[in-house]
Amino acid sequence: MILERQREPLRLAELSEPSAGPGQVLISVAACGVCRTDLHIADGDLERPKLPLVAGHQIVGTVAEAGEGAERFAVGERVGVPWLGWTCGKCRYCTGGRENLCDRARFTGYDLDGGYAELAVADERFCFPIPDGYPDEQAAPLLCAGLIGYRALRLVGDAERVGFYGFGASAHILCQVAVHQGRRVFAFTRPGDEEGQAFARELGAEWAGSSEDSPPEEIDGAIVFAPVGALMTTALRASAKGARIVSAGIHMSDIPSFPYAELWGERSLGSVANLTRRDGEEFLALAPQVPVRTEVEVFPLERANEALDAIRDGLRGAAVLQVG
Repeated sequence: MILERQREPLRLAELSEPSAGPGQVLISVAACGVCRTDLHIADGDLERPKLPLVAGHQIVGTVAEAGEGAERFAVGERVGVPWLGWTCGKCRYCTGGRENLCDRARFTGYDLDGGYAELAVADERFCFPIPDGYPDEQAAPLLCAGLIGYRALRLVGDAERVGFYGFGASAHILCQVAVHQGRRVFAFTRPGDEEGQAFARELGAEWAGSSEDSPPEEIDGAIVFAPVGALMTTALRASAKGARIVSAGIHMSDIPSFPYAELWGERSLGSVANLTRRDGEEFLALAPQVPVRTEVEVFPLERANEALDAIRDGLRGAAVLQVG
């Protein structure tokens, strides 16, 4: 499924088969998660993607071919490909353990063709083995909704009372992780989304309500998953001293101005950018221990536009394309 121009639907197309270059693997794609970032790319919120583009950065499949020097994975081994597809390895961010901030980084389904296709090529260094026990469609959301959410959860520190603003693909995974860690989760959904609130409680949230509601207690930290800047200040007003409010999105509407008094008390606003391979290794080792259960709505590849619309409208859990 090709994105030829932003703000236009994806188009089903036949492409020539790619091959694995040095250090790369060719992957026979089984499933690919559909992410809100894919929607931001298609809608033009994120500028300058490679065009035409094969979108998709939550890829699960099996290695069909290994390029010269690629030795990490055997042919037939199941692997996952995340958003971070390549880094330079030389800049101060890469050498300082912050490869997620590499200025020359390339991203799957944005700079590099992704997984909305039967075949995909990836740098083997940025692929992960998929834990046993997860069918392909259930594993796909772990590779971004899970990984980026996990990094965001780490950035709220040791907060006991955590607010999740927006309860979609990422929050439904991280709610389970947070509860496993002994945290108390307060979930905020779109106004009127009683089904979403019930879903959050089902996954272990102590309280669930509308984003317009005040939680029954102050929160020690929050992750804002919805791309709505005003929710950053909403979370700030609900927070206790020392709280960290983290945006987990790559795109967000402007954050409105607010009185300094709401920030005072060593509260902070921050963001998450991308992921590191360490995040991936840690989270994919943790997921089976929780164990994380991903709830997915599956679409065939040719219905990718419907899957993007489902993300736009809000759906329970995650959307996944069934490819292979």
